Amino acid sequence: QVQPVESGGGLVQAGGSLRLSCEVSGRTFSSRTMGWFLQAPGQEREFVAAMSWSCNPYYADSVKDRFTISRDNAKNTVFLQMNSLKPEDTAVYSCATSLLRVSRREADFGSWGQGTQVTVSS
Repeated sequence: QVQPVESGGGLVQAGGSLRLSCEVSGRTFSSRTMGWFLQAPGQEREFVAAMSWSCNPYYADSVKDRFTISRDNAKNTVFLQMNSLKPEDTAVYSCATSLLRVSRREADFGSWGQGTQVTVSS
């Protein structure tokens, strides 16, 4: 069973940086696309970034040029480096897996982690 566990969230001032990690149990990590989504209070979950099993990254327009996704298949871990953070980035960030090589749809991802809170103060 695939079970992601996120870490690395916290409180940061606007313009600061955070690095999120998501470690995934199980043997299928290297054959899965890994995605990051955010959910702000009262809002629906939104796509942030994903990286296919062949290490092709893709991003939401709102974070392109500020966030970088990477993965370490040897450690079953995917990372999200977040720079130039803005108050509107405040949300719970969760990772999930997908069998599709490219998708931004929440419905195409499964095995969701509990999430990690990111709070950006102005």
